[in-house]
Amino acid sequence: MSDALDLLSAHVRPDTTYLPLKDDHSRRWHVCTARGEFEILATGVKWYDTRAQLGGGGAIDLAMHLLGLSFVDAVKHLVSKEGRHGPDHS
Repeated sequence: MSDALDLLSAHVRPDTTYLPLKDDHSRRWHVCTARGEFEILATGVKWYDTRAQLGGGGAIDLAMHLLGLSFVDAVKHLVSKEGRHGPDHS
């Protein structure tokens, strides 16, 4: 999930003070996008926006939420960002 947050935000930082209650793999992230600031709890591919009290799963769903995009636009956004920031497969 940290990779997706990096692709979707202007600034992202983990909350190093967060202590998970239910799952030790859970992490809290402070995220800033053009639409505002978010506090996201993530466990694997599942995420929850603590301020909006809304959650989902996967990078596409997260892009739709953080950036206010349609499904198609979220996919296009992620593909274009991954192409610029992802590993070189040549």
